[in-house]
Amino acid sequence: MADGGEDTGQVPPARPLDAIDRRILRLLQTDGRASIRSVADRVHVSRANAYARINRLIDDGVIRGFSARVDHERAGQGASAYITLKIVQNSWRTVREQLQALPGATHIALVSGDFDVLLVVHTRDNRSLRELVLTRIQAIPEVLSTRTLLVFEETDLAPGPERPAELT
Repeated sequence: MADGGEDTGQVPPARPLDAIDRRILRLLQTDGRASIRSVADRVHVSRANAYARINRLIDDGVIRGFSARVDHERAGQGASAYITLKIVQNSWRTVREQLQALPGATHIALVSGDFDVLLVVHTRDNRSLRELVLTRIQAIPEVLSTRTLLVFEETDLAPGPERPAELT
């Protein structure tokens, strides 16, 4: 932190988004490679205004980054699974750090209900998935139990031309 104090992990309050910000976000969710000129033209603002707004959305943490949507099967990761974990109470941060280091882990969430953590992984095949669960995840001392849900088929619901983002 700038003042030399310890980071408490608190997030500053969200700044309200206006209609133009929401339109910019919808456009970038549909096409993260859109140029500033294209965004400006489509939301009817100047390029300087579009540039400033996008930078503010990035600085405020609203836009966390830009990435490609990957077809995991075509990328050689033919096995996908949701893995639920029960963990030792108050061990979330430690477990999260170890799960982030796993190959193929794409999403980690602390959740409520019958389990504590939901993990999404993509691996080369079922043998690799088995190895990941039995030797890597279950070896984490704070993991009490796991349950693996094999994905047979998946559909990406990310915004696109046929499915606009819902930002109101």
